[in-house]
Amino acid sequence: MKRMPAMFAALLAAVVAALVTGTVPAGAAGNWAVTYMDPLPGRFDGGTPYALGFWVLQHGNHPYEGQLGTVGLRLTREDDGKSLMFEGTALPEAGHYATSVVVPEGVWKVEGIQGMFMPHEVGRLSVPGGLKIKPVQQEVIEGFVSQRTDYWDAVRPPGFPDLPGDKVTVGTGQEGATAAPPPATAAPPPATAAPQKVAAAQEQGSGGIPAYTLALAALGGALLAVAALRLPGRKETASAGAS
Repeated sequence: MKRMPAMFAALLAAVVAALVTGTVPAGAAGNWAVTYMDPLPGRFDGGTPYALGFWVLQHGNHPYEGQLGTVGLRLTREDDGKSLMFEGTALPEAGHYATSVVVPEGVWKVEGIQGMFMPHEVGRLSVPGGLKIKPVQQEVIEGFVSQRTDYWDAVRPPGFPDLPGDKVTVGTGQEGATAAPPPATAAPPPATAAPQKVAAAQEQGSGGIPAYTLALAALGGALLAVAALRLPGRKETASAGAS
């Protein structure tokens, strides 16, 4: 029984760490994403600016529903570890971004920075030379086709076919950058959210705080209360009161 406070302390430390960082282990969350590149320049030269387009897709085949966070391309030079970060700007298509890069000579590891998701390794860039990227996996394309849900028109991720039927609109948080402000006489929103919005609202939680963070806070409070009841000082005080 004397070892119980130490165990509770370890659990509380893990909860506090998760609350401070605002994250949960990737494996527990079950979330991942892939960065795909738009058609690339035929050659990259040192000190020359290039505009690059890229896509960040959850599970490799659909745009993330909600505010994704900072996205971009991170380049790390292999010989000395020098790192460059080029943040992306949202384009009109869901999950589509663009950035401008100027890269010194060398061989660089290219990663997609994907907001709340772990970085995705895109490929290797030689300057002068070109970027060798990992191709889109066929099973990802097959999964996209089997879902029969399309999000894009003519501008779409590389290798993704145009599916028949109406396109699905998702709330990715990009609309604010391109959409015009609503008119003053706009009708009020309906009392109930559309089904596709409910999941995003639940994921964001109360006041913009992710739901899992609120759950961790509740768990931390419960563990703290139990740990306090087991402290030796509480037992001594209770004995003194009884006498």
